[in-house]
Amino acid sequence: MGGLEGDFHKGLLPGNLAPSLLDGVRLHRAIDAYTDSHPALAVARAEFPAVLRRYAGILMDLCFDHFLQRHWTRFSDVPQQEFNVAVYAMLDRNAEHLSHRARHMANRLEEFDLLTRYGEWDTIVATAERIGQRLRHDNPMHRTAELVPALLPQMEQVFLEFYPDLLGFSNSNAILAASK
Repeated sequence: MGGLEGDFHKGLLPGNLAPSLLDGVRLHRAIDAYTDSHPALAVARAEFPAVLRRYAGILMDLCFDHFLQRHWTRFSDVPQQEFNVAVYAMLDRNAEHLSHRARHMANRLEEFDLLTRYGEWDTIVATAERIGQRLRHDNPMHRTAELVPALLPQMEQVFLEFYPDLLGFSNSNAILAASK
């Protein structure tokens, strides 16, 4: 829940978030900061064509969702579909704790089974285009299908090297948050 809700809160967090949701949003922010500052990802972002470089972080995040689906069994013993169904059920059970925007996104995730469909490249392209429609600046995200595929082999290698580090970081920080 914190990972989803964290996408919709910038700046100071509202005081009305449930403590566990607040911890989840904080973990989400810590994961984003860790990812953004990781040297391997800085090198990978620099490989994006100039027209997309400003949005490389967003596109890498989407690509990493894609690679996670493709390499799921490397990182989890829980079957992917079982995990996805459990996430959707947890979001449904706790919908009243989510902001309106996060609740809307949770509904879209389940309705279109996006956690599974992120394994399909076309879903990543469509998601990038939808994100681009919300941007205040010119929208080069419509060029994802044209410009990003050439980067996929390199990004996949970066993902496979980076993701175990991210899991370690996430687990350590989740344990710290739970011990407060």
